[in-house]
Amino acid sequence: MSGTSSSFDYTVRRSDRARRVRVRVDPRDGAVEVVLPRRTPAREAARAVEQLSAWIARRRAEVARAQARVAARGGTVPYLGASLVLVPQAGRVRVTRFGHTLLVPDARLGGPDMREVLERWYRRQARVEIAPRLDAAAAAVGRPYAKLSIRDQKTRWGSCSSTGAMSFNWRLLLAPEVVLEYVVRHEAAHLAVMDHSPRFWAVMARLMPGYEVPRRWLRDHGGTLVL
Repeated sequence: MSGTSSSFDYTVRRSDRARRVRVRVDPRDGAVEVVLPRRTPAREAARAVEQLSAWIARRRAEVARAQARVAARGGTVPYLGASLVLVPQAGRVRVTRFGHTLLVPDARLGGPDMREVLERWYRRQARVEIAPRLDAAAAAVGRPYAKLSIRDQKTRWGSCSSTGAMSFNWRLLLAPEVVLEYVVRHEAAHLAVMDHSPRFWAVMARLMPGYEVPRRWLRDHGGTLVL
């Protein structure tokens, strides 16, 4: 379902889990989505968009600035604070890293789509980078985790289930290393405290003094974490 306000086009999604009307702006492309509880009248979507039009405009402007920063990368991609230079090669089907160089397929010469191949490489590297950090963080909390999954969530950078299943977004590797550390320790802290109560933030302060800085960076720049 979709709609149009006086200012924005938007899509509407019904949710059995939603308890209130929510409006979100996709940090990757600026698309506006309204989430409605199952029994809420459809007209409430348009009302929410109109009421939040100023906030939506600000968020879309932030996304546009983020997209401009991504476009300015040229032939490089970020990796935990470093810039890796992309070198397309004919006949290549996988990504190989040598120092600050990534050898990638050349789609112009009939190779596979470079972005898809790059994403697969980042997903593999995410497990390599996150697993030891998560092991250390869980040990610091004194609670084991059940399993580790690498995903591409739209709205989450990480999650910890009540059973100790941990999930992380591969796009965290596009952020500075301290941001990845923050998210890993944040989810590990949930092994001890599942909510975001003062007790949780006390655990975070012990795990990562100064966590507020990477937390703020992720809030302000998460939209740039795209290929």
